[in-house]
Amino acid sequence: MDITKEVTATVPLEEGEFQISLYSNSADEKEHLALTMGDIHGGEGILVRIHSECFTGDTLGSRRCDCNAQLHQALQMISGEGRGVLIYLRQEGRGIGLRNKLHTYNLQDQGYDTVDANLMLGRKADERNYEMAGSILREFGISSVRLLTNNPNKVQGLQDDGIAVTKRVPLQTTPTDKNRHYLKTKLERLHHELDLAKDQNEREMHEGVLTDLRRRIRNLTEQDGNAKPVVTLSYAQSLDGSISLTPDEPYPISTTESMVLTHGLRALHDAILVGVGTVLADDPQLTVRLEDGMNPRPVIVDTHLRTPLESQLLTARSLKPIIATGKNVAEDKIGRFRDIGTTVLQLPVTDEERVSLPDLLKELPEQDIHSVMVEGGARIITSFFNEHLADLLVLTLAPMIMGGFRGVGELNGTMKASLPKLVNHQYRQINDDLILWGDLHRGEP
Repeated sequence: MDITKEVTATVPLEEGEFQISLYSNSADEKEHLALTMGDIHGGEGILVRIHSECFTGDTLGSRRCDCNAQLHQALQMISGEGRGVLIYLRQEGRGIGLRNKLHTYNLQDQGYDTVDANLMLGRKADERNYEMAGSILREFGISSVRLLTNNPNKVQGLQDDGIAVTKRVPLQTTPTDKNRHYLKTKLERLHHELDLAKDQNEREMHEGVLTDLRRRIRNLTEQDGNAKPVVTLSYAQSLDGSISLTPDEPYPISTTESMVLTHGLRALHDAILVGVGTVLADDPQLTVRLEDGMNPRPVIVDTHLRTPLESQLLTARSLKPIIATGKNVAEDKIGRFRDIGTTVLQLPVTDEERVSLPDLLKELPEQDIHSVMVEGGARIITSFFNEHLADLLVLTLAPMIMGGFRGVGELNGTMKASLPKLVNHQYRQINDDLILWGDLHRGEP
């Protein structure tokens, strides 16, 4: 992209004195800006914020969003370091323009979130790109940055344009009653890395649950003769047992606070396991974004190797997944996955054309995996119940009736003695949800 610096001037702001440069470009008719402080030319690991224009937030101080707070917090952080860049891109309303953005406000007032409002106007959830930002940074001779953002797509967009992001620096603002739903949509629909736990009491409740589960996992791992990883089933369901409205469409059931707990639970495990149906329907990241801790290694159960090569689990993570597939999958197909660093395990397949889960669990310790968290989907959850392979259950129960797709299908056992039973269980209310957890055993007559 060809860009031209038209003019540079000094602007004294509340956060300090910045140089502001205006750029024209060959791709659009908009004038983009860069606010700089200190000696940044040719620097590595420069602190950078890429901020998209928000007239209602940045100029009017609207409380519908967190844009104004993020803008000034970023300027403060750059000023605190004494050098950095804030690039101001004229991409109003996540790229759909001010007119459309105001139309989405009316739709939001009718109960739709920001993503659905955009889609109802025939636009994408997010139409921004970051090529202009990359061009401006190259003009300054900057090839690597620490990026001030909560948006993983912004990190990926900048890296796709050739600028290395050595670190993502969180830009957390305090939620308000006016923007909490907006931030929740960022978290749940756009996968922003936000922590919306309301207060310290909630964090203490989370830690109480996680401490008990950490103890249970450790005790099971240390048991003699434990030849397979410790397996924890974890999922959310409605009062009538639904996990989504339809099999192919994910639906947010649990509250944000419960999601924070789920991310903490992920960090307790070496791996996180899902079926390929979850990957195809949701394209999840399966990372620990809302709590401190290491990301677990993804394990995908995919009998016919249908996982898309462009899925986030393969492209957006440094820790590549393990894919468990059938023995009859073609070698050239497997080779495409191994070429990008994915471990592919070829395993026996059952009569129902499913990867043998017992064989998979036997293989995982060879991959240095000694604890696994299973998040879904329904077929995977049901299989773990039927084959008595799970050690722990963490169930989030949401106070709603959905009449949708059930999380647990038909179980093999017809006698009470063969049905799974939760023992040594505990429960805790977190916001509107009830969290129930304990040890899984066969029921007794």
